[in-house]
Amino acid sequence: MTRYAEPSAVGGRVFAPASKSSMQRALACAAMASGTSNITNPTWCADSIAAMGVARALGATVERFDDRMIVRGGLFGSSARTGPGGSSPNAIVASCGESGLCLRMFSAIASLSPADVELRGEGSLSARPVGMVEGPLTALGVRCATAGGFQPVRVRGPLRAGDVSVDGSESSQFLTGLLLALPMAGEGSGGRCDSVVKVRNLASHGYVDLTLDVMRAFGARVDRDDAFTEFRIGGGRPYRAADYRVEGDWSGAAFLLVAGAIAATGEPLEVMGLDASSSQPDRAIIDALGLSGARLEQLPGAWRVRSGHLRAFSFDATDCPDLFPPLVALASRCSGVTELYGASRLGAKESDRAAALSGEFEKLGLKVVVEGDLMTVRGSGGERGSPGKRLRGSAVSSHGDHRIAMAVAVAALAGSGPVAIEGTDCVAKSWPEFFEALASIS
Repeated sequence: MTRYAEPSAVGGRVFAPASKSSMQRALACAAMASGTSNITNPTWCADSIAAMGVARALGATVERFDDRMIVRGGLFGSSARTGPGGSSPNAIVASCGESGLCLRMFSAIASLSPADVELRGEGSLSARPVGMVEGPLTALGVRCATAGGFQPVRVRGPLRAGDVSVDGSESSQFLTGLLLALPMAGEGSGGRCDSVVKVRNLASHGYVDLTLDVMRAFGARVDRDDAFTEFRIGGGRPYRAADYRVEGDWSGAAFLLVAGAIAATGEPLEVMGLDASSSQPDRAIIDALGLSGARLEQLPGAWRVRSGHLRAFSFDATDCPDLFPPLVALASRCSGVTELYGASRLGAKESDRAAALSGEFEKLGLKVVVEGDLMTVRGSGGERGSPGKRLRGSAVSSHGDHRIAMAVAVAALAGSGPVAIEGTDCVAKSWPEFFEALASIS
C-alpha cells in the first residue's frame, strides 16, 4: 500500500504503543509457567501474533482478547512423548513470521522438548543470520541445525543445565532465549540444575535487562555481573504464572517524540504510557532529544515535547540501533552535521537499514553518509529564528521495513510537500495503528 505523508503541525495527546519486546518475553515465560497468566496492554502486531502461534504450536493455550491475553502454561504436553529408540512421533513445525526475536528466542525454548521442532521464518527473516544458536545449544545437549546459518532452525532436546559461552556481537536475541529457557532445563552432569552463561561482545545490554526483568516477574532466579559477561540462572523449579502488564514501547514512542520535536510548533505534544525507568534501550531517545535542544518536559507516565531550534548532535546508538530511523528524522531538522555511531549494526535488519536511510532520505534532499560505524546527517534546519531549507516532497520506498516507513512519514511533517511512501503495510510488524496515531495528532 502507498500512503501520503503531508506537512503538518502536530499537538495533543497520544498513547505510545505497547512493546512487542516486552510482550513476547512475557508470553514466553507464561507459556512455560505452571498455571494461568493474565497479560494486559497487549500489542497485536504481526511479530506478537507470530510468537503467539509458536507458543500454541509448542503446547501452550493462548486466548486473545482486545485488552488482554490469557496464557495457560504447559509446553510440550503431548509433543514430549517419544517413540521407540527415542524417535519423536510428534515433530512440531511453526512459523515465526518475520520476527527475528521470535525465531532466535524460541530456538532455545523449543530445545526444552525431546520432540523434533522446526522453526521457520518468512520474508526478510530468511536473510537474517541465526547460526549463533547452534554452538551453545549443542554444548547443552541439544541436537541443533540451521540451513547454513539461516532459517529454518531444527532442534531436538532436552536442553540440559550447565556452563556455556555465547557470542552476543550479532544480536542479544538468542541470549534472551537461552536465559528464558535455562530455568526449565533438565539436570546436567552430576545432577546440577543451575547454569552459568558467559557472554562476550554483547550488544543491546538494555534488552537483556528487559529479559531479566520479565523472568523475575514470573519467579525466575537470575543474576548477572555489572559487565554483562556472566549470568547465573537458577534451575529446578518452573516459572510461576503471573499477572503482567506489557510496557509502553519506547521504540515506537521515539517516532512520536521526534514528531513533536520537529513539528509541534503550536500546541505541545504529550506522549503517554511510558515508563522512564524501563530497561528498554530505546528510552535513550530522551537523551538524544536533549542533545538536539528539543524542548522536553517529563510528566507522570508521559513526556511533553515542543518544537524549537534544533542543533546537530553526536550520539552513540550502538546499544539502541532501532533508534537510527527516528534519529535521522530528527537530524533532518537540526542545523549542522549530526554524527550517529553504531551504523555497523544496521545490516541484518528488515532491510539494509543504513543503505535504505541514505537512499530514501536523499530523495527528499537530505544528505546521509555512512562510513564504517559512523552515519552523518547534514540537517536542513536554519540558524535560530530561520526555518532553513525543508525536505522536499517525493516518492520513496519503505524497503519493506516498518521503521523506514515510520521515519520518512515523521520527517515529512516538517517538509515542504507530500511524500508518497510505497509499501507502508510493513508497519503491521510492530505497530499496525501507526498511521492512525500520526493522523490523530496532525
